[in-house]
Amino acid sequence: MLAAPPLPLTRDLVLIGGGHTHALVLRRWGMKPLPGVRLTVIDPTPATAYSGMLPGFVAGHYPREALEIDLVRLARFAGARLILGRACDLDLHRREIAVEGRTPVGFDVASLDIGVTSDMPDLVGFGAHAVPAKPLGPFAERWERFLASGAEGDAAVIGAGIAGTELALAMAHRLAAVAPERQVHLLDSGRAVAGLRAGTRRRLGEALRAAAIVLHEDVEITRVDAAGLVLADGTAIPAAFVAGAAGARAQPWLARSGLHMTDGFVTVGPRLQSSAEGIFAVGDCAHMAEHPRPKAGVYAVRQAPVLDHNLRVALGRGGYRRYRPQRDYLKLVSLGGTRALGDRFGLSFSGGWVWRWKDRIDRRFMEKLSDLPRMPAPDLPWPRARGLREALGPKPMCGGCGAKVGRGTLNDALRRISPPQRDDVERLANDDAAVLVVGGVRQVISTDHLRALWPDPAVMTRISAVHALNDVHAMAAAPQAATANVILPRLSDALAARTLQEILQTAEEVLRAAGADLVGGHTSVGDELSIGFSVTGLCDGAPVTLSGGRPGDALILTKGLGSGTIMAAEMDRRAGARTVAAALAAMTRSEALAAHVLRGARAMTDVTGFGLAGHLQSLAAASGTGAELWLHAIPHLDGALALAARGVRSSLYPQNRAVMPDLPETAEIALVFDPQTAGGLLAAVAPEDARGLLAALHAEGYTEAAQIGWLTGGMAGQIDVTD
Repeated sequence: MLAAPPLPLTRDLVLIGGGHTHALVLRRWGMKPLPGVRLTVIDPTPATAYSGMLPGFVAGHYPREALEIDLVRLARFAGARLILGRACDLDLHRREIAVEGRTPVGFDVASLDIGVTSDMPDLVGFGAHAVPAKPLGPFAERWERFLASGAEGDAAVIGAGIAGTELALAMAHRLAAVAPERQVHLLDSGRAVAGLRAGTRRRLGEALRAAAIVLHEDVEITRVDAAGLVLADGTAIPAAFVAGAAGARAQPWLARSGLHMTDGFVTVGPRLQSSAEGIFAVGDCAHMAEHPRPKAGVYAVRQAPVLDHNLRVALGRGGYRRYRPQRDYLKLVSLGGTRALGDRFGLSFSGGWVWRWKDRIDRRFMEKLSDLPRMPAPDLPWPRARGLREALGPKPMCGGCGAKVGRGTLNDALRRISPPQRDDVERLANDDAAVLVVGGVRQVISTDHLRALWPDPAVMTRISAVHALNDVHAMAAAPQAATANVILPRLSDALAARTLQEILQTAEEVLRAAGADLVGGHTSVGDELSIGFSVTGLCDGAPVTLSGGRPGDALILTKGLGSGTIMAAEMDRRAGARTVAAALAAMTRSEALAAHVLRGARAMTDVTGFGLAGHLQSLAAASGTGAELWLHAIPHLDGALALAARGVRSSLYPQNRAVMPDLPETAEIALVFDPQTAGGLLAAVAPEDARGLLAALHAEGYTEAAQIGWLTGGMAGQIDVTD
């Protein structure tokens, strides 16, 4: 019996924002996806902060990682594509979401969970000298930098509601441990925590006095500057760190969306649906018209099951459910140290046991989003042919260059190809591109095709285009033209059109930035997304090939190693969100300026699927030299060494490792054989030029570029590795 083909995708569901509700929906979706739906998440950061633990982080009770919801892992678990970008507009007519820095994203059904901001654009100097408490991620980064800088000065919080008071108490606790001479100022245009019951206000007032926080009530702030805050009466309050927590404002772009708004927030009914069909809103960015409630995370968490159900109904069929918020909710407020205040049903209570209770609730919530179950793989059919399990291997096949055919297998096949028969095709030894002579001008031509290693077609296109252009750059040629070769998974016509639009617009952007034109291509349908480019380039003079290196030449590498390891770990949900985001940024970085700096190299290649060792061996063999590689000097992508030390390997790694099987299995050595996608350039340069070239590369932004060894007079292609 033939295996069933993959089901086509027919509907686009887009979750705009990685807030608490959407994070829980992703978990539910991973447990039970809806067939035929392509799920997308859009968020500017790979990890979003959990608001409940932010005061504990500020106070020093939790590390930064403890309060971060890893959207990369959640998206992988849910089978969703994660678009790392900031949504900035919504077109109801075209059913598109504008995202900063990329092509628009089409949708059939969408949900908004983008939180709020406590930015104060009307306060002079706030944008330049202060930070809003929301969004939480940028605030956490600024607080960490403030503590690490060791700068002298007090801290100040604008807004003495629950959120601002809690932050001020947390800051005071942290500063008391690291800089007891500093003070924390808490300012409000009215009375502190005015909306709370008398008993709760009294307990919070006692906590503020015990923490020696300077409270400024009924004050008007006229500006924020580098020295701190200035009040309307001329009083200057010195502060090196100023945070804004004075109320919650909706994201400004929502006002342009055409949705019905209430005080800037998206108005939703009991189905959590907005005024537009198929568009939902939850969390702090939504206003519940029938049951108005304050902005509190507890409502966002309880909206998740209803939103999940109603999204499925909007995408398929069934009856909608109504969300009914509870009348009151438990308020747990950290008091700086390991004590907390509780408030519910007219009762107020505090103590260490309340903090432990809150800590347990917060940790359980985070465990729910990080302890994701492993879904069992389908059993292999029986009976089956011999060797099927061995051919599958012990782990899923990687994407990008990790999906290449092994070097030995490829070389065996290439040996059967006859040499060029035409006079206008130059014969080269395994170079990055072929060289054609047209009208006396040398033109290089190459092709590359990548199995998707990241589900966002725009990012995958950018990586594939950079990867293909590197073959032209490695020969010191100027990119000229390209054709695109695209395999789409089975999609409805509408989804196929949206996907091709993202791919082709991104391809044109990248190619034009490199000086080349997109002139055509080919599309087909298969089991999974695959994108490639055939590229041409023009040489002003002789191309830089693999064979020009000389003994004594310095070896320069322009980009850190580790993309294969990191993306293999991402497939297995073992790589942290920021590590993955940094790797994607490295893979989408053009090597054009680096190639310009290195255009006088004696030999050059780019480091791709066969790893640094494989490509260096090809360069040394073609040049008739040996090579010495310095492990201590090789740059790595952030997080790659730690993952390699944990045993993470790409599926192509064993074949790459076979080049030098006698080396010990350390993390540093493992990364020498790691298959790279859109990797750096590897150049052999005259030793007297190395220092100047590295300085020029660093000045162009290739800060990790380094000399990693030299070519030697040893046996051709032999690589010696030293510490």
